Amino acid sequence: MLELHEFFRSGASFRVRIALNLKGLEYRHVGVHLRRNGGEHRAEAYARLNPQQLVPTLVDDGHPVIQSLAIMEYLDDIRPEPALLPKEPLGRARVRALAQVVACDMHPLNNLRVLQYLQKELGQDEAGVNRWVHTWQAAGFESLEGLLAGDSRTGRFCHGDSPTLADVCLVPQVFHAERFGFDVSRYPTVWAIHQRCLELEAFQQAQPDKQPDAE
Repeated sequence: MLELHEFFRSGASFRVRIALNLKGLEYRHVGVHLRRNGGEHRAEAYARLNPQQLVPTLVDDGHPVIQSLAIMEYLDDIRPEPALLPKEPLGRARVRALAQVVACDMHPLNNLRVLQYLQKELGQDEAGVNRWVHTWQAAGFESLEGLLAGDSRTGRFCHGDSPTLADVCLVPQVFHAERFGFDVSRYPTVWAIHQRCLELEAFQQAQPDKQPDAE
């Protein structure tokens, strides 16, 4: 069985859970708490599994796969249906680009280790951290809204009428934004797609509060 080493509140872990659910793939949850004991991802055993010391890590038959986008494309390879990427090259490029707006541009700037650095090393208080988060959430969601609202290929979901890699990345980012009091509903296309995703069981069951390590 697949193993997913993850933290319930991690946005990258959240993405992979959604993808696994959409694929109907069973997996065993292995909790890696990012705050407890100085961060369990920094423990020697986990560092041997994933030298980057980040979550999630998917383990398939003893072989670790890291980085959420790579993990999800791996899942597309081993379980092609339902596909997370369109068949046609332009569609695949568009979905990858939308996913990377979140995973490469938005999420890293608001990741736990960045927020901890702002607090511990740069002396930012809660208000300062929130300003940082809101600044980069706004930049990212404004870009996504323009890309989605201005393209005829946008359907019920980010690309057409079935969830893709782009939707799988979008929903956890909205969750993160809401945790910091950022109003995503002011981006109507993004918000409507997010709401449609949450109607699907695969997205519902991946929610952080439904995970074994939720607290």
